[in-house]
Amino acid sequence: MTTLLIADDHPLFREALRGAISRAVPNARLREAHNVDALYAMVESEPDADLLMLDLNMPGVHGFSALVHLRAQFPQLPVLMVSAREEPAVMRRALDHGASGFVPKSADAETLARAVAQVLDGDRFIPEAAASAVGVSPGEHDVAARLRDLTPQQFRVLQMLGDGMLNKQIAYELGVSEATVKAHMTAVLRKLGASNRTQAVLIAGKLAVDPDPEEIPADAR
Repeated sequence: MTTLLIADDHPLFREALRGAISRAVPNARLREAHNVDALYAMVESEPDADLLMLDLNMPGVHGFSALVHLRAQFPQLPVLMVSAREEPAVMRRALDHGASGFVPKSADAETLARAVAQVLDGDRFIPEAAASAVGVSPGEHDVAARLRDLTPQQFRVLQMLGDGMLNKQIAYELGVSEATVKAHMTAVLRKLGASNRTQAVLIAGKLAVDPDPEEIPADAR
């Protein structure tokens, strides 16, 4: 049985996705996640899933960082990005970071169903506008490579750090000691090539949907 994963924080849009999927893949087994923690738990519990439909703007996803992390940890799982963002550059960045396709939320049900079927067949679904857009910069490509080297726990520590959480808060959320969080933090700084927490957040910010180049350290561009 085909297993499809849906990650979107809007119940109405998840319902629309279910409808489109039922037409594209009758009798498909569906699982859903409404936030980023549920997303990671869902993917980890479904190692043999056939497709993940991921909302680019879901809170906690942090731009393209979740896509990069998921593709590194689960390279066998195709990811179809679904987003309200329709700029060709945004679509192209998602594809360059490993997405198998990109569908704007304004697309009709027929287009969405065609994208799902195409990706399930092992092809990519590339919007015409994205094909001619400029690809990711060498600096962004380098940051993505650094993120791919993080373990799942290290990646979650980095995300929580980006949300402004303190070590004790991160330790509480993860159910570990502050000493463990500090050890993860040391590994994160080393793998990202950052000298402190602030720089680590700024480097990871290179993968934001709308990165601020003025806030990114020169050696991370």
